[in-house]
Amino acid sequence: MPTPLSSAVRARRTQWAFSLLVLAAALAACGSTNPTPTPRPSTAASASARPTPTPSPSPTPAPTPRYTNEPDDELTGLIPDAIGELTIVKPAVSDFAITPGDFGEPYGELGLRFASLQVAYVTSPRLSLYAARVDGPSVTTQELEPYLAEAGRYVGIAGLVREPWALETVNGNRVWVRPEDNATVLGTMIYTWAADEYVFLLIGTDDPVNRALIAQLPGEAAPTPSPRPSRSPSTSASADPSQSIAPS
Repeated sequence: MPTPLSSAVRARRTQWAFSLLVLAAALAACGSTNPTPTPRPSTAASASARPTPTPSPSPTPAPTPRYTNEPDDELTGLIPDAIGELTIVKPAVSDFAITPGDFGEPYGELGLRFASLQVAYVTSPRLSLYAARVDGPSVTTQELEPYLAEAGRYVGIAGLVREPWALETVNGNRVWVRPEDNATVLGTMIYTWAADEYVFLLIGTDDPVNRALIAQLPGEAAPTPSPRPSRSPSTSASADPSQSIAPS
């Protein structure tokens, strides 16, 4: 006959059975509950979090030669109608085929800024003038120096080099001058100069007539020479006792 269990053993078995029931109920509850899904990050939020790329600045377009020539009444008006009794012919831009781009070629990078062109001439004595308006900053006569040889070639003087040109003052203005030599027709003089927004090139065979026209066109004033400081009388003689006159 089995030995009756003690009250303490029966109490422990009852406690274990109760614990197993609680555990089974908890597992069943976990199995029947749907887990809450983790929300995915918003596409809009992630897109807005990305830094917006900074657009790179567009390069400033470089000037290009202008091969069209629009009438420029102000430029034409700078050229006088006559030099004394000599008539200056100023043809309309539709009557000559030269454009600012054509005339600008001898002047290199500066010539790319030539915006309009007017030509003029005297038939006898022979004289030709080219006047160009320049876009952008004002031009100085000194800036024309790199283009002197090509400017001479443009008006038909072959084999030119830099040396014959000289910066002179003509009627109070600074002008590059190329005098007659064995590369030119007898008496031929060439001038080129700048005045603010204008560049001029002149070739002629009678120099008084050339200079008379230059005097009537805009120019860059030659700098006024600084006065020499006056010399104060020397006091060295009076300061030297040996130079003083001895009393009689």
